[in-house]
Amino acid sequence: MKKRTIPLRKCTGCQEMKDKRSLVRVVRNDSGEFSVDFTGKKPGRGAYICPNLECLEKAKRTKGLERSFKTSVPEEVYDSFRKELLSADDK
Repeated sequence: MKKRTIPLRKCTGCQEMKDKRSLVRVVRNDSGEFSVDFTGKKPGRGAYICPNLECLEKAKRTKGLERSFKTSVPEEVYDSFRKELLSADDK
């Protein structure tokens, strides 16, 4: 039987390679809108980040998402991502 490979992705905050399923995907679609994708299936260019506030703050400070998307990321995206992380932690 073949051994199944686990897809790895790099967090834009801490720069660590982790299991794709343990990360949260931030998506930029064709029209330039940003959204948070907890399922990993939305269409568009994606960047991965750990689901904790430390990695989000580090990605903001080091402009990790800007490098991944090759464009500036509005402050509202970070705010909405922070809110969704906090609401996901409450559940």
